[in-house]
Amino acid sequence: MYKKILVALENSETDKTILVHIAKLAKGLGSTIILIHVADGFAARNQKSLNLAESQEMREDREYLERCKAEMEANGVPAVVELACGDPKSEIVASAEREKCDLIAMATHGHGFVKDVVLGSVAEGVRHRTSIPVLMVRAG
Repeated sequence: MYKKILVALENSETDKTILVHIAKLAKGLGSTIILIHVADGFAARNQKSLNLAESQEMREDREYLERCKAEMEANGVPAVVELACGDPKSEIVASAEREKCDLIAMATHGHGFVKDVVLGSVAEGVRHRTSIPVLMVRAG
């Protein structure tokens, strides 16, 4: 059913919720997961256009993704990582489409309608930009 699952991570405690959930799902279905984090700081958003070196934040994000990958693989779930740069909503959808994923999975904060309207919600933005099913798990 879901052979390739894109898991969007934000490099925070919230990620534990989605990683635990997806590890069980992926293992049961024999799925491969793609762990993606979208760096969106100044250096990340302008890296290509300004020919900037990878920032310390981006190096830490890459290390985080590799640790998450190692945990998934230790649990018997094949995983690959992708560190993207730019707008998280756009990059998550583009990666899922490029990799031909069957499912996009992400944890949500559950701010509520008003905060999501004011602050914007990556999860809601992804959901509105793709026809790929999106699994949103609310973080505790």
